[in-house]
Amino acid sequence: MLEENRRLMIGAAAIVVALVVIGGFLLFRGDPESRLTVTSIPNDLTLTLDGHQIPASGEVKVKAGEHTLVGERKGFQSHTTTFKAQDGGPMSTKMYLYADSDDGREWTKNHPEQEQELEAEAGRRYDETQQRLEEKYPILNVLPYIGPGFKASYTQSKSDPSNPEAISIKIKLFGSDGRDKALEWITANGWDPNTLDIIWTTKD
Repeated sequence: MLEENRRLMIGAAAIVVALVVIGGFLLFRGDPESRLTVTSIPNDLTLTLDGHQIPASGEVKVKAGEHTLVGERKGFQSHTTTFKAQDGGPMSTKMYLYADSDDGREWTKNHPEQEQELEAEAGRRYDETQQRLEEKYPILNVLPYIGPGFKASYTQSKSDPSNPEAISIKIKLFGSDGRDKALEWITANGWDPNTLDIIWTTKD
């Protein structure tokens, strides 16, 4: 009987210890954090993360969830980007601003190595955007196109002008049957005119 009581007491004590250890782990673990590495140009811009200023370049810890980065500097276009941090893993991002005044252009002139990186990044972003556009709008692969009574090209979206990855198909008509011929051409290629943001015009 005494031996049985002793085993029960040891078992109960073990359970208490386990609960304390688990509780302590949960209490002090906190939210998972990720390491975000930021590279900025200009390297002296003001960078804020969720409204709190952080170093323009370097590593910062962020909790899991959505966050907002804002880069600002006199003479340059401000830029805001959002990202979602996962549980734990490392991440990296670039905050590159582009000059929009004489002050900014003077700065880039005096920092040619950073200007070169800005130009390279602009090229990479253009290529990435163009690739996504072509995937989203297969019609781009054949534009511009001249058909009987019409010319098809593309321009900034009329319905979503602030979205750099949205476009309108611009079709210039030359004759009375140009519209019908253009619609025939669109459907013959397997595209649905109802899904395209089309601008019909008779002027350039």
